Amino acid sequence: MPQVQPPRLVIGAIAAAAMLALSACGTSEPSPSATEGGDSDRNATIALGVQAPPNSLDPAQLHDGTQRYVWSTLYDTLIYSNNEGKLEPAAAESWQYSEDALTLTMKLRDDLKFSDGDPVTSAAVKATLERTKNTPGPQQSNLAAVDSVEAPDERTAVLRLKRPDPNLLVALSYGSGVIGDPDTLADPSRALNPVASGPYVLNTDKTIAGTTYVLERRDDHWNADAYPFKTVTIRAIADRTALFNALLTGELDAGTVDGTQAEQAKGGGLNVKPVDSTAIAELVLADRAGTVTPELADVRVRKAINMALDKEGVVKAILRGNGKTTNQVFNEFSPAYDPKLDDVYSYDREAARKLLAEAGYPDGFKLVMPANLPSLQYQPTISQLLGDIGIKVEWEPVPATSAGQNTKWGAYWNIGGTAAATRTAAVYYRSGGSQNPFKSTDPKLDKLFQQLDAETDTKRQGEILRDINEFGVQEAWFAPVFSQTTLWATQPGFEYVGSGVSLFDLRAFGTSNK
Repeated sequence: MPQVQPPRLVIGAIAAAAMLALSACGTSEPSPSATEGGDSDRNATIALGVQAPPNSLDPAQLHDGTQRYVWSTLYDTLIYSNNEGKLEPAAAESWQYSEDALTLTMKLRDDLKFSDGDPVTSAAVKATLERTKNTPGPQQSNLAAVDSVEAPDERTAVLRLKRPDPNLLVALSYGSGVIGDPDTLADPSRALNPVASGPYVLNTDKTIAGTTYVLERRDDHWNADAYPFKTVTIRAIADRTALFNALLTGELDAGTVDGTQAEQAKGGGLNVKPVDSTAIAELVLADRAGTVTPELADVRVRKAINMALDKEGVVKAILRGNGKTTNQVFNEFSPAYDPKLDDVYSYDREAARKLLAEAGYPDGFKLVMPANLPSLQYQPTISQLLGDIGIKVEWEPVPATSAGQNTKWGAYWNIGGTAAATRTAAVYYRSGGSQNPFKSTDPKLDKLFQQLDAETDTKRQGEILRDINEFGVQEAWFAPVFSQTTLWATQPGFEYVGSGVSLFDLRAFGTSNK
């Protein structure tokens, strides 16, 4: 196993929302109160450390990774995915699909208010969804099936679809489902301080964009009781050692630690909670048509890359055992997951070199990839492992908020949080999905998506999703390496109450008397 740098694990756990039935209807039951966020010390404060700041707070530019910790406090989403991954009413108190699954009708709560005091109406929902749908950005593809949005009255929003979309309800619990003030959506200054209806507002005097975000709870919010923290400070600290030191000195109340830091964290009085299957890490072999990296057009090359990766070595040396090897971008809790697929590729350098030679590259080739924040700790290992079979990796630095998910690079390293199977399929396999920047398509895959879109039975959906997963593994669209276990460290009096299917959300934290 090559020498590696000390680990820097990605923070937190992204949700998997499991609402697959298109015929399902939301209820008007109240959302959980402080039970999901621990007991309710209404004057509690919390300081949370994350690895990257939001690139923007504009609804059309929201990312669903750790940046969500900031924006989810400022915005309501139409639907909420709780700590068990179940979809619940939020800004929309109920929803109902038509029999043909082409019309989604949502009823808004009657007590929604923007931070400036104006009521939230269906016109705001319409304006925000239409703008996100028509604006290039991370959320645009999630609304690709939406043809139009109607607001027949102040509390009713109707989404007309071009085709059934089994991912839509899940997407509306993510950044695609936020509601912005229609009067200020286009104001560039609001990308730093939006007018929104969420449970918190930015304290602009104490906030330093890109570094520190101080949020004050709105006690007039419809769901204020679900948030035990009066004041929330979110600090973006890219350096893992600096973040760990901030935990040890008490500057932070919660953050993640690496496997090598866990015992020291416990010795320093911190509580450490392991959370399994919070993310999947993989090389996205995106340029399957060979547009900028011709070699990747050959499936034998993509398979060789999978066989060149010593996944067990990575889990042992970098993760310190806090993870599992995998060949799949779907997590182990997903209906798409198939344990047999984890036997398709094994670490075999000789076989990998043979495949490269068969593909016409006996001497290897150069592979240029972006050096993004998640890739930094893995770059030496990836370079050495691929170098062992003749692939010379060249890393090009990119801004901290960039993941390299565009058509400049044929491949890139990605660590994506676990998500509902329909969302994972949409993000990784649909043309236009955020992890499919070259809009790769295949007749077999297109047929599977046609079947999935027309299917309302959850059992049959699971079977189709497994077929999509098998296609991706056999065609080597990705080179997955591991599913990650995240170690959450909290000060006494705080606890991480989420799970491997929790969103990057403040409601995954609570106060504790322990």
